[in-house]
Amino acid sequence: MFIQVISGKVVDAEGFRREEERWVAELRPGATGFLGSTSGITSDTRFLVTARFDSAESARRNSDRPEQGAWWSDFEKTVSDVVFHDCSKVVTMLGGGSDDAKFVQVMRGHVKDRAAVDRIEARRDDLERVIRDARPDILGETICYHDDGDGYTDVVYFTSEADARAGEKDFPTGEAKVLLDELMQAVDIEEFLDFKNLNMI
Repeated sequence: MFIQVISGKVVDAEGFRREEERWVAELRPGATGFLGSTSGITSDTRFLVTARFDSAESARRNSDRPEQGAWWSDFEKTVSDVVFHDCSKVVTMLGGGSDDAKFVQVMRGHVKDRAAVDRIEARRDDLERVIRDARPDILGETICYHDDGDGYTDVVYFTSEADARAGEKDFPTGEAKVLLDELMQAVDIEEFLDFKNLNMI
C-alpha cells in the first residue's frame, strides 16, 4: 500500500466537503489503483487526508490526470498552508482504517530510532493482541512513514470519542505498557489531532 498524506487549514468548510463529494462522483471512477481515503477537519479548522493507493505509480498516474489537476485548482481555494507527504512504508494494525469509526485521532512526529521501531513492529502480533484485549474502542490503526525524512503520521480509528476517552484512562498496563513504553522511547510525538468531522471514502 502507498499513502499520500495531505494536511493544512480549511478556509471554506462547506466548499471543502462539496469538492470532496465532487471528486467521488466525477473523478474516483478513473482513479486506477485508488483504495480509499480518510479525511477530517478538527475543531480549529485544520484538515488531514490520507489517500490510499495500491502503489506509488497509481498515485502518480492519478495526480497526472488533467481532470485531477483541474479539480485540485478548485479544491485548493477551500484550503491553505497545504503540505504533502508521500508514504511508501505503511504499517497497519488491527486491519488498518475502519469506515465504522466515529472518531479518529492522529499523532504526528518523528522517528528517533528506526531500528528500535522496526524491532517493535516485528512484534506486531503481540501489540495487536494486547490492544485488542485492552481497548475494544480501537477499531484499527494506520502508521504512515514519510518518504521525505523521519516524520510519520499515525491514524487511530475509534468506535466513538467517549469510548476513546474512557479507554485511555487506565491504559496502558502490563504487557501493553512494556511494549508501548519501548515504542515511545523510539519516537517523538509532536502533535495530536482529533477528528470528529469525518469522511470515509
